[in-house]
Amino acid sequence: MILRPRTPEEVQEGVRSHSRVWLRGSGSKPALSPAPPDAVILDLSGLAGMLEYDPAEFTFSALAGTPVADVEALLAGHRQYLPFDAPFARGGATIGGAVAAGLAGPGRYRYGGVRDFVIGVQLVDGEGALIRGGGRVVKNAAGFDLPKLMVGSLGLLSALVALSFKVFPRPEAYATLRVDLPDLPAALAALVRLATSRFDLEALDLEPAGRLWVRLGGTAVPLRQRVEGVRAFVGGQAEVLEGPEEQRLWEDAREFTWVPTAVPLVKVPLTPKRIPGFDAALASVGAERRYSVGGNVAWVAWAEGLRLADLDHVLSAQGLSGLVVRGPLGRSALGTIAGAAFARRVKVALDPAGRFPPLPWDTTAPSASREAS
Repeated sequence: MILRPRTPEEVQEGVRSHSRVWLRGSGSKPALSPAPPDAVILDLSGLAGMLEYDPAEFTFSALAGTPVADVEALLAGHRQYLPFDAPFARGGATIGGAVAAGLAGPGRYRYGGVRDFVIGVQLVDGEGALIRGGGRVVKNAAGFDLPKLMVGSLGLLSALVALSFKVFPRPEAYATLRVDLPDLPAALAALVRLATSRFDLEALDLEPAGRLWVRLGGTAVPLRQRVEGVRAFVGGQAEVLEGPEEQRLWEDAREFTWVPTAVPLVKVPLTPKRIPGFDAALASVGAERRYSVGGNVAWVAWAEGLRLADLDHVLSAQGLSGLVVRGPLGRSALGTIAGAAFARRVKVALDPAGRFPPLPWDTTAPSASREAS
């Protein structure tokens, strides 16, 4: 059964009327939205539309099913944007799904991820109550920070129905340097030097075996001087990209056009120091990968024919965790699970009757399926 609510009140009714419900949004991250064949599904994609936008205050509020692409188009008309660079915007990703999945693109490097921009939420908990947290303006507030708790919640704790964000002015111009270095150690050394340098970078990605992508943004005339400064700083052979080609490069990066649709895509948080050992394990099996956000996130395309259980073993052996964003249904969490005790306490508080799917590692629950809106 699929329910398609169009108001928060209809979401409340859908939760109250069924003992078990799974949440679904646009389906842009299918590994995070599985459901049993007989499941009651709350499809939140119809819960869409802008509620409020104040360009002067750099804030907006919208229903959770609002496509990211629609939000970006509206903000662009006022030369504003969401710097965390929500992935899969072309594929229909929604702002509710962006928060529930907790995913950010290369633009997270300078200004932070989803949790740094969401300032308010409205959600329906496991008892069908409508709860508000945070607000619609940027200010300090006392009390529990419910909006940030929802980032990465994967639809396991509540149904997000509306969200508020702060936004930033969009830079006037961008330029990207493609820096080719002899090998991974040389590229990693340059990445670390850049990350700790005086340069303000918009994005910093590493593509094995030795290619850096360095993005800068700002006003046009000073930008040229800054680009030359970065080029001299990193050495190596650097090509400068600008205009539509440069913009398409980063859009393709956040849309993961380098990953075939049938190949599992896994997000792995890590640090630059952990890249050499992890990369060696991936290279040995031919898995494609890209290190983003200054080497603090690995995106792994786990080659077709390889078992996710093998990646789970690699991650566990190195004390890393993984989130399966696209791939076979039924397993979204890999590797080392952190914060399990806290997550269980929050789950009990917001979903005491267990109406929403169980936590990924909870093998005692009626179903092991997980969900993201």
